[in-house]
Amino acid sequence: MTSPVTAADVERAGGLLDGVARATPLRPSPRLSEATGATVLLKREDLQPVRSYKLRGAYALIASLTDAQRAAGVVCASAGNHAQGVAYACRELGVTARVYLPRTTPRQKRERVSALGGPSVEVVVGGDVYDDASAAADEDAEATGAAIIPAFDAVQTMAGQGTIAPEIVAELGAAPDVVVVPVGGGGLLGGVATWFAERHPGTRVVGVEPAGAASMTAALAAGHPVPLAEMDGFVDGAAVRRVGDLTFAATAASGCEVTTVPEGAICVEMLALYQTEGIIAEPAGALASAALTALDLPPGATVAAVLSGGNNDVSRYADIVERALIHEGRKHYFLVEFPQEPGALRRFLDTVLGPEDDIAYFEYVKRSNRETGPALVGIELGSPDDLPALQARMDAARLTIQPIDPASPLFRFVG
Repeated sequence: MTSPVTAADVERAGGLLDGVARATPLRPSPRLSEATGATVLLKREDLQPVRSYKLRGAYALIASLTDAQRAAGVVCASAGNHAQGVAYACRELGVTARVYLPRTTPRQKRERVSALGGPSVEVVVGGDVYDDASAAADEDAEATGAAIIPAFDAVQTMAGQGTIAPEIVAELGAAPDVVVVPVGGGGLLGGVATWFAERHPGTRVVGVEPAGAASMTAALAAGHPVPLAEMDGFVDGAAVRRVGDLTFAATAASGCEVTTVPEGAICVEMLALYQTEGIIAEPAGALASAALTALDLPPGATVAAVLSGGNNDVSRYADIVERALIHEGRKHYFLVEFPQEPGALRRFLDTVLGPEDDIAYFEYVKRSNRETGPALVGIELGSPDDLPALQARMDAARLTIQPIDPASPLFRFVG
């Protein structure tokens, strides 16, 4: 299979972006270096004017349009970051745009699109996932003649996003041993992997998808892009049901690796980036660094991980903390049958909870009969290692206690 984008395309896109997109820094991460035994550097794309790498692809494509195409305006679909890149590019180039966003796009990203684009950009919100917004944008383009600006599945988009690759080498003064990039629709991976395959084939390139939206993994297994039957939209910047035909071809031709990371691990990494490095990363922005400890990196290897975006809505942090605690094994839910008598809850607190345990959720579900009443109880442990002792105390208690499996609908409702 031949890649539709070339290293030369990436380098030409770099010329278009000169003075527009920032050459973002590579910042060392002592935390991740210690955890992996490698020298980990974070490519800080959250420091772009639109706080993500998406500006690169959007501007490269719009700047390549003819005067007639620009006069007709453009349309795009986005989970949020591509829309901000399009809005910024349209303002800089004097082009009007209609931007289609799914309803799952955080409010912070919606407001940023409007602020960056100003009066020349119209925001249209609808559909549950990116693919719904994409279908609406396609219909608009067909009806109006406006040019589609794909978030990932276009040669110029991939080339613009791929300009991250030569920047990494230029700052290091040599090619890194490993480059790790997040994967949604595959534009960033297609551009970066193609450039390294042509210019520095000894560099290992790894794409990382959220486990609940692993569309590139599915495509590589099938030998062509396939739609996912089910998808977790939590990592909104990388939740794509079907990767592009062009991005798949570029990824497959490059021979790069693609792996997945659980959404809970992404949340753990988001919190670590904030608490240790002082970096606000969105879920897709933390994808690459969240996968590092599972990649079997050679000791002392130079690893560049792309931190792709920092457009996170502060209102999501409660959910992020919850998912992180569950992933780390520090938060668990149980269905407890309490006898309907005075002191029952007090005995539970005194005999079942450990000194570092805490009740984080409590709600009576219903009173099943006159003697007992089931309650849904969430318990936060001081350490994941405290779980066996908690379970032993539960077994010794004169109560019927049922753990809630993380795969159950009830668990997903509370967690």
